[in-house]
Amino acid sequence: MLSEFIAPLHVIFYIFAAVAFCSAVLVITVKNPVRSVLSLVVTFFAMSGIWMILRAEFLSLILLLVYVGAVMTLFLFVVMMLNIDKEDKRSGFVRYLPFGIMVVLLITGISIVAVGPAYFGLAEMPQPAPLPADYNNTQQLGSVLYTVYAYPFEIAGVLLLAAIIAAITLAYRGPHRRKVQNPGAQVAVRPENRLRIIKMPSEPKPGTSP
Repeated sequence: MLSEFIAPLHVIFYIFAAVAFCSAVLVITVKNPVRSVLSLVVTFFAMSGIWMILRAEFLSLILLLVYVGAVMTLFLFVVMMLNIDKEDKRSGFVRYLPFGIMVVLLITGISIVAVGPAYFGLAEMPQPAPLPADYNNTQQLGSVLYTVYAYPFEIAGVLLLAAIIAAITLAYRGPHRRKVQNPGAQVAVRPENRLRIIKMPSEPKPGTSP
């Protein structure tokens, strides 16, 4: 009975994993930023399905409602307002490609050494025990997050805040080719600087002698 339940579940898991992997690769390989954001949305959908299989319904729904429904929509609006052609010309994908390959190989090597095939399988990760009908994983997650992992949770929030401030500081370039008013200069202006009266001799009308 257990094998009949696990086999279809494994197939669904591998389908979601393949979709997440392919869409994640498209996020960093496609040249159009709008398509990159849409690929990231597909990645979030696939990861939401994997979390649902792992019985993390709260995290799965939060990923769909918060990230896909709000954050990625905001990202998409911002990307669509950018000058895509200009950004494509400035992209240095080929220049940074060797460095990216080195980082990928390094992360892959660390993952193989730290989390190898010996850590997977039903012997190391058995099927979760059936939960009672009144089980609430949201309550369990909140109780663990705000008690055992309270300090790591706060530190992660501070790091994200620092990253947001750094991104705004790096991206801000100030006003460029924009007409602005200086109220101080307008208040301190003198009348002789605004109006000058010049005396000129009158000109005779056409057809009359001077």
